[in-house]
Order: sequence, then C-alpha cells, then structure tokens
Amino acid sequence: MKIVILGGGPSGSVTGALLAQRGEDVVIFDEDNRPDTIAGESLVPGVIPILRRLGIEDLVSNIGIHKPGVTFCTRGINEFAFSFTSLSGNYPGYAYNVPRPAFDRILQDAAIASGARKIVAKAEVIARGDTLQLNSETLEMISSWKGQQPDLVIDATGRRRLSAKLFGIRAEVGPRRDVAHFAHFEGFDEAVPSGQVRINHLAYGWAWRIPLRGKMSFGIVMNHEAISRLGEDPAERLEAAIQSDPRLSRETSQIRRVSEVGTYGNYQLISTRGYGENWVAVGDAYGFVDPMLSPGMMIAMQSASMLDEELASRKPEEALQRYSRRMSYELRAWMELIEFFYNGRIFELRDCGRECLKRFPFLPLEFVEGFMSRNMAGMASGFTTGSPFSRGVLRHADRFVLGKSAGISPHAII
Repeated sequence: MKIVILGGGPSGSVTGALLAQRGEDVVIFDEDNRPDTIAGESLVPGVIPILRRLGIEDLVSNIGIHKPGVTFCTRGINEFAFSFTSLSGNYPGYAYNVPRPAFDRILQDAAIASGARKIVAKAEVIARGDTLQLNSETLEMISSWKGQQPDLVIDATGRRRLSAKLFGIRAEVGPRRDVAHFAHFEGFDEAVPSGQVRINHLAYGWAWRIPLRGKMSFGIVMNHEAISRLGEDPAERLEAAIQSDPRLSRETSQIRRVSEVGTYGNYQLISTRGYGENWVAVGDAYGFVDPMLSPGMMIAMQSASMLDEELASRKPEEALQRYSRRMSYELRAWMELIEFFYNGRIFELRDCGRECLKRFPFLPLEFVEGFMSRNMAGMASGFTTGSPFSRGVLRHADRFVLGKSAGISPHAII
C-alpha cells in the first residue's frame, strides 16, 4: 500500500516504522517545528515492548532517567506509592523519563531506518466524500508515486485533529476541562527513590514532578478559575503554586527555571469516529486523556501498534473498524482509571484496606493488599488498563468496600 502519514510526532513515527517494517510504501510529512519543551516526558512500562520491537530501548535509556514508579502525595501527610516491580508475569518493571525533543528524534530516526521516507513540509489534504486526498502540489513532492493518490492517509496531527475538523466529526468530551503550565527547573530536591515521579494534590488541582537528567520537569494542572488566581502569567502561576502549597514549599530548595513555560489546554476527548473510507486517526488526533498517570505516550504508541496489527491480518475496511473500536475502548478505560485518582476513591480504598489490617490482624489479609497493588500497577503501567478483569476488580472493590458506584462522570458530545 501507498501510505501517507500526516505528522511525525510519536504516533506518526511509530506507525510509520511499524508499517514500513512490513514493506509498505510509507511517506511521513512533518514540519519539524516542535518547541524545546514538550509535555509527555514520563513514560509507562507499557511502551517498553514497542521500544524493544523498534530496537531503540538502549538509545532511549541513554537520554532518559530510569523510572521505578509513581508516588502520590495527598493534601495531608499521606503518600501512596507504587513500584512497577510489583508487576506480575514477564512485564517490564520499569519505564523512563525522557526529554521529548530527543525522544521524538529517536522515534523519527527509527521510522526512517525502517524504510519510511520523511518530507519536511506541511501536507495539504482535501476532503472528498469520505476520503482524504493530497492536493497536487503535495502529491508532486512524492515523485516516485507518479501522481497516484495514497491508498491510506493516517492522521497523526495530534491535537490539531485535522481529519475530525475536515469531516466535522463530533467528539465525546470527558469531565476534565483544565489548564496545564509546566517548565524545567534546577534546584528541586532529588526524587526518592531515584527517578520516581511524584504527584502532589493541590487545593484546586495537582502538580507533577518528573526527574530528568540535570533538571526537574514541574507542572501544575487546575481549572481556569483557580489557575488564574495564582498570577497574571504562566511563570508567576508556577511559582505561586509552589509557595502556596506547604508540602511543595518544604520539598523545594533554591529553584531556578531553566526553560520557557509551556501551556496546554488539558481536557479529555474521544472522536465519535476515527476512520473513514481511506483514512484513520492515531494518537491524540483520535483522542486524548488527562496527563494524570502519564498515558499520553502510551496511547500514541499503542495506537500505532494496534493499527499495524489490524492492517497486517485483515482487509483494510475491517481492519480500520476493529482498530477504531479498540482505540475507543482503551481511551475510555484510561479515563475511568484516572477518575479514581481525581475523586480520591483510590486513596479511600488503600486507607480502608490498611484499617482492616489493623482491626483484624488475625486474618490473612496481606495477600489482598498485595493483589490490589499488583492490579493497580498493571493498570497504571498500560499493560492491563483495558483488561475486563482488572477493571472489574477495581469496580467491585469500589462498590463493595466503599459502597460507591464505579465509572466516570457523564460525557458531553461536542
């Protein structure tokens, strides 16, 4: 097949690499205009098998920091930490924190090494019926195709969501409608254990700390009203968030910002349709969720892997349909898991379990705590996020231990 990929970010590059490895004629259009500071610096273990398949894990390790797990700091004195070493089976018990520009270059290089061609330009596409076609000027850039249109156009344009906008496709929007500011700093206290990502719950949102080589990525996520009260500009708001939170203030020393401040609209969205007659969306162009638990790169790379699997084993029309169903399911599973952290139910479950251990020390309840920890680590790692069994365990614990009904807040269609 002749395949055009619109965008050379993580989802586009991994899709290009996997399809080119199978002998498809792949061309990636990318404008090469990314900023120096990009969100999505914390990976989860679920990406490790994909890095290994592409033969690039050593390269990622060379630029990244070993990530053993995540620690959640509640607004009191409690901490809820889990380690990926508790993963069962043959799952990798670690991940990496990575500088995004360097990580993205590794992925693009892997696509080119696999046989994909990259054209540094913006591809102009036209919607006709339910198909996407390249305009004549763009098509001329692929001289070897001699004017033939691609058999498949893959939308990897990220939050631009080009295909959804061209076809007027509506989206299912989750309950989170926040703003994120982040930057790189020197002077933050070292993470314990080394490389551990820390999430602090704030009065009106949360903050992340991602250890990188020689610096710390620090960001805040809040609703529009709360974040605007912190200051006039993003840099002022980041500083105010640190000073206004007692725990964060204690845990920092003489910090110094060493990068520009990035700002992202932080919301949850799933396209109601992610494919058409000759096109399909991958990564953020299909849907994205809140950065809590760092699912962004996992979803981007997983979407590439799922699309490759379906195209390798089925006719294109059926493959795109099955891929779309799988993507929507995985995105909803991540939204549900993240909601357990936002509404605090995951911490209530942990506290309830520990209280039972104190009250009934004669009962063999330790194995339950270990089982629940492994289940949570598996879901947060990306390996079992969408597993019906893992989701069922969490829902039943929520219902029968806390007496609450699981699930996420109702979604709107826009």
